[in-house]
Amino acid sequence: MLYKRNPQLNAHGELIHLLSTEGLGKDILTHVLDTAKRFVAVSDREVKKVPLLRGKSVFNLFFENSTRTRTTFEIAAKRLSADVINLDIGKSSTAKGESLLDTISNLSAMAADIFVVRHSESGAPYLIAQHVAPHVHVINAGDGRHAHPTQGLLDMFTIRHYKGDFTQLRVAIVGDVLHSRVARSDIHALSALGCPDVRVVGPKTLVPEDLRHLGVRVFHDLREGIQDCDVVIALRLQNERMSGALLPSSHEYFKAFGLTPERLEAASPNAIVMHPGPINRGVEIDSAVADGAQSVILPQVTFGIAVRMAVMSIVAGNEGQA
Repeated sequence: MLYKRNPQLNAHGELIHLLSTEGLGKDILTHVLDTAKRFVAVSDREVKKVPLLRGKSVFNLFFENSTRTRTTFEIAAKRLSADVINLDIGKSSTAKGESLLDTISNLSAMAADIFVVRHSESGAPYLIAQHVAPHVHVINAGDGRHAHPTQGLLDMFTIRHYKGDFTQLRVAIVGDVLHSRVARSDIHALSALGCPDVRVVGPKTLVPEDLRHLGVRVFHDLREGIQDCDVVIALRLQNERMSGALLPSSHEYFKAFGLTPERLEAASPNAIVMHPGPINRGVEIDSAVADGAQSVILPQVTFGIAVRMAVMSIVAGNEGQA
């Protein structure tokens, strides 16, 4: 049987694209987190820039709407001193019928160095990575239901920042796991980093039983699922990806699975609450929890800039010193 190399790595095992947390070992994930830790301090400087990607061009190709991810990628690239080009997809040649790969070829001819891609079709960033020149790097900013690796990495950074060692943690991912690329990225990363107890919690229509093969425990009762957990990650209901009536209503969902202060009491007293955003208050999370002392939702966003700086500098081979 022939060995098939991970398409994210070069022949030396170095990260050249970031397409998924799946298949990345603890050493690579830890390297990203350690590099990001050095970049956190850049945000506190009067001049929030380092020259690591000076002269490089980063193209943000967002075929789906985004606020946090697109903005933090743009900020991260600019803090690395890169030139940033945000493609207006609605006015691009893709909207006129040009194929995705032809669009990429034309942008590559404009001396692109890094493509940051968000796409509604699972696998689109992989397709692009297979067709770019060796010096061009692709970062997946979310593809379909498949993966959102930089969100997964910033979640891991947040957990490590507040909780330290992964090998003693209980982590619960609550909500619409079926449609969540974040959940999959988190599960793969937590597993690689040695987390012994990863749980997914939600209604049967939104938490597929086949997730057990990833080594997670499945719960359909919120209190039981988050019992004694150190980390609770709430996910939003992705109504735009749902086909058919998977829930009676968002109100009924909140009654059973909304994260309220009373329900959070089932978790560890020192549990942190996370959310990838955007938040739907009164649906998956109560405002008292989202804005409460255990919430680290806003620090997640801040850490996201440092993590995306780390990823871009690593894939381009210029992590250097912050």
